Amino acid sequence: MLFRIVSLASTALVLMAASLPQTGPIPEQKPDQEQARPNDEPPIPAEKPASSSQKPAVPTEKPEIQPEEQTTGQTPGPPLPTLSIAPESDEEHQTCLKELTALGATFKEIPRIDDGHGCGIDKPIALASPLPNIDLKPEGKMRCEAALALAHWMKESVIPSAAALDNGKVVTINQASTYVCRLRNNATTGKISEHARGNAIDVASFTFENGKTIAIEPRREDPTLTGAFQRAASASACLYFTTVLDPESDAAHETHFHLDVIERNGGFRYCH
Repeated sequence: MLFRIVSLASTALVLMAASLPQTGPIPEQKPDQEQARPNDEPPIPAEKPASSSQKPAVPTEKPEIQPEEQTTGQTPGPPLPTLSIAPESDEEHQTCLKELTALGATFKEIPRIDDGHGCGIDKPIALASPLPNIDLKPEGKMRCEAALALAHWMKESVIPSAAALDNGKVVTINQASTYVCRLRNNATTGKISEHARGNAIDVASFTFENGKTIAIEPRREDPTLTGAFQRAASASACLYFTTVLDPESDAAHETHFHLDVIERNGGFRYCH
């Protein structure tokens, strides 16, 4: 009986095998990705499904910034504006020259300066010495009004203040700039400097009879007589000049006094 059951099972398996196809489906061959892609094309990364909470990728390298964007963000404009030279009254100029001569200054009148863009002086002078036995080095070109302010400041304030020092008399004013055609603080854009109009003098140091030179530098906390002398000179300058910038003003003036005679509405003065 058992032999018959086994025989029937074997017969069923043979019949089932006969009803199936002789060969199964051949799996489709995947294309060779390295051959299908051009040799110079990098492998294509697998894409991840987009997610509403996924943040956009942050670039690892910063975009290149052009030089003008690093400073102002704008392309620099023309170096100097187009302006005209302010005319000076003959009468006022002659009055100024007479007063300057009476103080003992050494100077000469020079031809009108016109360097374009509003740079120039209608009636310039070349100042060699604002007072007897006090030289301006190097000789400076400026308007008479600026020279006169310098002479009065030296005579009435700087020389008396220097008397407290044990250096003898002031013999030289060492200037860093008088007339020069440029914008304020040597910038590439902005307003024209008072130096470009002959109204300004930059004083870098004073030299004394004993050969000592006192340089203009930050001295707000200097407790010595030298510090007191510089602070007195800076404070008194506003009695004669309409603009006074000293080493405490900003980094651009750490090595000199900027003194100018610009005219402002209402006689306003800026002293810092």
